[in-house]
Amino acid sequence: MHLCCCFYCLAFTFLSFYSLSFQELDSEYTVFQAAWSLKTRALTEMVYVDEIDMDQEGIAEMILDENAVAQVARPGTSLKLPGTGQGGGPSPAVRPVTQSGRPITGFVRPSTQGGRPSTMEQAIRTPRTALTARPITSASGGYIRPGTASMLTNPDGPFINLSRLNLTKYAQKPKLAKALFEYIFHHENDIKNALDLAALATEHAQFKDWWWKVQIGKCYYRLGLYREAEKQFKSALKQQDMVDTFLYLAKVYLRLDQPVTALNLFKQGLERFPGEVTLICGIARIYEEMNNISSAAEYYKDVLKQDNTHVEAIACIGSNHFYSDQPEIALRFYRRLLQMGVYNCQLFNNLGLCCFYAQQYDMTLSSFERALFLAENEEETADVWYNLGHVAVGIGDLNLAYQCFKLTLVNNNDYAEAYNNLAVLEMQKGHTEQARALLQTASSLAPHMYEPHFNTAILSEKLHSHRC
Repeated sequence: MHLCCCFYCLAFTFLSFYSLSFQELDSEYTVFQAAWSLKTRALTEMVYVDEIDMDQEGIAEMILDENAVAQVARPGTSLKLPGTGQGGGPSPAVRPVTQSGRPITGFVRPSTQGGRPSTMEQAIRTPRTALTARPITSASGGYIRPGTASMLTNPDGPFINLSRLNLTKYAQKPKLAKALFEYIFHHENDIKNALDLAALATEHAQFKDWWWKVQIGKCYYRLGLYREAEKQFKSALKQQDMVDTFLYLAKVYLRLDQPVTALNLFKQGLERFPGEVTLICGIARIYEEMNNISSAAEYYKDVLKQDNTHVEAIACIGSNHFYSDQPEIALRFYRRLLQMGVYNCQLFNNLGLCCFYAQQYDMTLSSFERALFLAENEEETADVWYNLGHVAVGIGDLNLAYQCFKLTLVNNNDYAEAYNNLAVLEMQKGHTEQARALLQTASSLAPHMYEPHFNTAILSEKLHSHRC
């Protein structure tokens, strides 16, 4: 790793000393080409994002999506409509769900951070429980840093002037073309020029290079042309079986809301690559998003049989045991993560909850104290105070619970669950008007939650009012 960094630094120094541009390179300057290629790869590595995991869906993609999707999907065949899972998962009374109707997972992934709202108002609204289903302003938001990073490498402008490139010339040089494509795609975020270069290069290779077909598919996917991307990935698989190609093609099917097809594709990949962890984990993720928690847990266990240090599998199995009323078993999995070196606010937050429900009270408050110390933003701090409020309710200290829920709202004013719990405490104090206002706020922030509506009905019944 250190040797690679030294080569990168050498390339930067070498090219800066000679002040060479890419347009000046020719076939006889092989040394200069090697140095230029090394610097290009170094710049790409600085902003590289794995396209397999990077799958954020913004408001523009969710609202202006023109791909035809079945409005009334059969049960177990769609990820867009909540409640169409095959079952096997707990109800929202046991396991909370996000705004998009999916159960909160034990591991936050980029692919689960985009919801599927039906209206613009719902897309713009950002309640607290949508931390795993909150729409971002645009799918290109995740690529803002790669798109502008080129201006930071040289005060005089970008390293390569794409407008002056003769793509046809460089497509005939396979080694330089691949480095140039990755630079344009990841560093410059210029999908059009990247697609043009990939098309010219695959034509020069007489359509026999599977790598270029995969890159064309990635460009089509970024442009929203999913059917064209599907054709390219399938063509690449016919020439060469690669795990990444299976993962890219599965992403296309998931974006087209075809989880069953993606599952079959992963199983085909396992026949060619038995025991491949990424393929097994992909199956588990799909089952989890379909609310088939039991099947997801089985596949996560298969992941641990192949890789017993897989953080996502350990976290998801631990979360499943916790919501299945088995906090002692969940505690073992979270302690395993701690032994592996995972050290963050979320882990200690989960450890505190597991210790409390497993009646290991000596470790509960110390875990939450460490979680507060490791919190990096106000949302994480609000989560810890909210859970401390539940601990206070469990031990019967309602005054402490009231203060904890208040501190939750101080850190995150959109925390719908805290409003709901404060309303219950106000009801017990006899403050009906305050309770009604808090319940209305909770309902407006999180319309997918059933607790505020149920508590509003109870409050109205006590007040002899049939209006809910």
